[in-house]
Amino acid sequence: MIAYPPEPWRIKMVEPIKATTREYREQAIRDAGWNPCLLRSEDVAIDLFTDSGTSAMSDRQWSALLRGDEAYAGARSFYVFEAAVRGFYGYEHVIPVHQGRGGENILSRCLIRPGTHIPGNMYFPSTRAHQELNGATFHDVIVDEAEDPQAALPFKGNVDLDKLRAVIAEFGADLIPYVSLAATVNMAGGQPISVANLTEVCELAHAHGIPVFLDTARAVENAWFVKQREPGWGDRSLAEILLALCAPTDGAVMSAKKDSLANIGGWIGLRDPVLAEQARGLVLLYEGLHTYGGMTGRDMEAIAAGIAESVDEAHMGARIAQLEYLGGRLDAEGVPIIHPIGGHCVCVDATAALPQIPRTRFAAQTLAAAVYVDAGIRGVERGGVSAGRDPVTGENRFPPLEFLRLAVPRRVYTRAHMDVVADSLIRVHRERDRITHGLEFAYEPDHLRFFQARFRPVSGSSIW
Repeated sequence: MIAYPPEPWRIKMVEPIKATTREYREQAIRDAGWNPCLLRSEDVAIDLFTDSGTSAMSDRQWSALLRGDEAYAGARSFYVFEAAVRGFYGYEHVIPVHQGRGGENILSRCLIRPGTHIPGNMYFPSTRAHQELNGATFHDVIVDEAEDPQAALPFKGNVDLDKLRAVIAEFGADLIPYVSLAATVNMAGGQPISVANLTEVCELAHAHGIPVFLDTARAVENAWFVKQREPGWGDRSLAEILLALCAPTDGAVMSAKKDSLANIGGWIGLRDPVLAEQARGLVLLYEGLHTYGGMTGRDMEAIAAGIAESVDEAHMGARIAQLEYLGGRLDAEGVPIIHPIGGHCVCVDATAALPQIPRTRFAAQTLAAAVYVDAGIRGVERGGVSAGRDPVTGENRFPPLEFLRLAVPRRVYTRAHMDVVADSLIRVHRERDRITHGLEFAYEPDHLRFFQARFRPVSGSSIW
């Protein structure tokens, strides 16, 4: 039996889950245009669509809500929030935003001009969308192993320094406003970047006068992998490693809905006071006053408490163990998953699971629909649908990885829930030959289409 430590918390409040029949779920997914994102949450038994904003807050966080100062300007809660970010992440200038993509929007508007180029360790849909909408082209400089589901590299989020040098040589530093790094890398399956590689990237970029900005949404999870896998870091605390990851960078964008265990909120952290003033000015236009940024005082108090809880090693150890348990069960039964298992999700390799479905018929989207019909489990496609269309050619992008992401919310589900998920994926995998055709677009929005797109089976009224 795969090791599974007891959860380091007790349950004080529960939310009922509605039982549904297969026939009910078949109609529900059909009504949702074969897009699990468009399902009503009450029709979902186990919701693994995202770990963003879906965590269970602690008693300390709920208590912190009552301390919220809702003053429009200069609320006490902002300074509590600011001190937590400074203390644990190390950035002097802390600018609140309503969530991570608010920060992506502000940073892109501050730094990008048309015709520029952004290198990074694999794209994320909303990050790249903001970069492209402001006129930049994204260049993937991640190591090749990140695109191989079976590669066992411990840090598949690392940057290939030769690829980065090639981008700088081709376009010149003046046309590269910044390097965009993620820790961990979502679209590679939650894979971490090492402290050594991140530091080398910053040294190379800074030698050319190029700043480096870090997506820290899951940087504590990244710190856990550093502690477990990177030589010289095993005796350091998660808090120390988190500071070390951020230290060489020029700033960060944070969705506090991930590591910080909050249901809403985020921040931009910066070192340059001039850039910080520019960002605050745009926050006033797009988010709210620079001391609340679209959040309530309650939100900021809950985030501050969540930041401190996020670096607790018992919490993070149990979280990663839960993912390893789920992934281990799938792996043992031959369900093809991305290796190593990531920090926030288990990812099923859809091209290997459904080889009969061509990329143009969206195997991961098809698999997501099948798993929902089977047991009411909601995951999300990461592949051709999420990648969108090339803004120049209009052609669909098909990244090397096409997978169903099962993102597990923090402190929400138990081992029994993980067993239900595993049993369903194993069952669908055993019956995979019944899935003979995929999906095509019935409606396709212009941006972040995986959220609102609607699909239809290529043949008939069902996918199996």
